[in-house]
Amino acid sequence: MKKKLELNEIQIDRVIEMAWEDRTPFDAILMQFGLKEQEVITLMRTEMKASSFKMWRARVQGRKTKHSKSRSETVDRFKCTRQRNINNNKISKR
Repeated sequence: MKKKLELNEIQIDRVIEMAWEDRTPFDAILMQFGLKEQEVITLMRTEMKASSFKMWRARVQGRKTKHSKSRSETVDRFKCTRQRNINNNKISKR
């Protein structure tokens, strides 16, 4: 994946965080980092444990909020206010 080489560790961590967030569409990742949906999937596959990647894929597949065109017009924010922060590819405890 050519674009992964252009991202530093902090940017990779942010892409992973955005990919885990339910309300952040892939279009927002494309706009900020220039990574298409398939490139995000490849990044997630290489940066995460296999079990975590499978869990993420199952969660994201078919989720309307991850694709801007299929989102409800009432959803206008990227991140849920109750969602935990993710740092260093780990979900931090409250």
